[in-house]
Amino acid sequence: MEDLGNVLAERGLTVANHPQKGRSLRTTKDFNPGDVILSQEPYVCAPKNSNAEWRCDGCFASTNLKKCSGCQVVWYCGSSCQKLEWKLHRLECGALAKLEKDKRKSVTPSIRLMIKLFLRKKLQTDKIIPTTATDNYSLVEVLVSHMKEIDEKQLVLYAQMANLVSWILQLSDVNIKEIAENFSKLACNAHTICDSELRPLGTGVYPVISIINHSCLPNAILIFEGRSAVVRAIQPIPKGDEVTITYIETAASTVTRQKALKEQYFFVCTCPRCIKVGQRDDIEESAILEGYRCRDERCNGFLLRDSDDKGFICQQCGILRSKEEVKKISTEVKAISDKLPKSASSVSILFSLFLMTNVSQFSPFYLSSNSNHIPTAKHKDSLSVVLVQLYSSRLLHRDQKRLNPYLNLDNQEIISVYKMIERLQRNLFHPFSVSLIQTREQLIKLLMEAEDWREALYYCGLTIPVYLKVYPKFHPLPGLQYYTSGKLEWLLGDTNDAVQSLSNAVDILRITHGTNTPFMKELIMKLEEARAEAAYNLSSTNE
Repeated sequence: MEDLGNVLAERGLTVANHPQKGRSLRTTKDFNPGDVILSQEPYVCAPKNSNAEWRCDGCFASTNLKKCSGCQVVWYCGSSCQKLEWKLHRLECGALAKLEKDKRKSVTPSIRLMIKLFLRKKLQTDKIIPTTATDNYSLVEVLVSHMKEIDEKQLVLYAQMANLVSWILQLSDVNIKEIAENFSKLACNAHTICDSELRPLGTGVYPVISIINHSCLPNAILIFEGRSAVVRAIQPIPKGDEVTITYIETAASTVTRQKALKEQYFFVCTCPRCIKVGQRDDIEESAILEGYRCRDERCNGFLLRDSDDKGFICQQCGILRSKEEVKKISTEVKAISDKLPKSASSVSILFSLFLMTNVSQFSPFYLSSNSNHIPTAKHKDSLSVVLVQLYSSRLLHRDQKRLNPYLNLDNQEIISVYKMIERLQRNLFHPFSVSLIQTREQLIKLLMEAEDWREALYYCGLTIPVYLKVYPKFHPLPGLQYYTSGKLEWLLGDTNDAVQSLSNAVDILRITHGTNTPFMKELIMKLEEARAEAAYNLSSTNE
């Protein structure tokens, strides 16, 4: 089997050890924005199936699906995907088919991922499927598990899940301790597989990609092409530099980012953004992303807590905003939001509601400008916790249906509620607030479902300047928002605006996504068609 170091060397890469970070991926040549640094197929993966939507186990497609006649758990879109997966699924199918039908419901995507992990290991050990330098179980074995940092409750959850996997597998050479440790590894190292528009499709294990460390100001980005993980440069990366991607949402204050990283990945980030914590630039950025707006609508200044604890002072014009005023608006938003079902459709505002109901504890931008207090919490849950939360959320939704009459709101009524929340948030939060943009994103989704294209375009236009402010130059979210805007403009007959928006989308997404995927080919084709239509309209006007 070829050595991993040799494979990486051919791609201009090398693995180095860092005193604090452990393994890291460094370049042995220059990379330019848009260059593919590394790509890898998953060692194992599983689609994000639910009662609402099922996906093919081979390609993650969601149409023309048929259930496996043996296990009645796995779905395929056709014979090609079934044959591609058969060597592995043959063993899995046998194990799942032995379960009683009601027990098969407990086989969640996370459980399936672990089952497939050990079955693939067995197939490679028995030389039924080949191993390569980038496709072997030893790469999984060296992943960091952080078992010593995990609390007792988490360990118990891993042990319970490991017992279930062991009971399903019935393999003598697999012990519960190894399974539990692998659950901990996947909590830190598994990746959510998304489509080209960043919608989650499933989860995969990519051991070589997992070598790449985190930065809140990364020089590369991870995008998926089907099930393949592709890392592209989004900044010039000189020879000898470390390749970094982001593990978390970076449009957040340093405190929020550090909480997420510490509690999910067990490290303190020392990237160029995080080392500025407590400095003027960092305080301003935090206040803009998660803080309040000035009372003067013409002012875009950021607010810090008054030293007398009377409220929040605008750092640009000096106007004081009282705590009572802030609390009053926060209470109004909460009262209105309680009318919404706490389901997937309303998750986008939960974070902002948390912020608004914890005014007295909110950090750096609610502290005086000379404060150095940095609290630290959790952004992303481990796989086992997610399983428990998903089950709990179903029970919660069931109880809410019984208790809350507003759960029967139709789409237009929900849109009206979100608009009220958006208007209040606009008066409460900074114009570049993450909470405000989350509400607007939800409005765009609801308005497009209602086919209210003009209104959706309005809110889309409000989000783009924020995305350009809070994300790097080449980040998929601004590009995708330009794409949405361009499609809406074209649909509404605003062809010249559509050309500009689609051009902006291509300029960004060709760096993050490349140009050869079906998604990008469709985008480029739309741009060419819009340009042709704009040229025709212009010539018709001149005649």
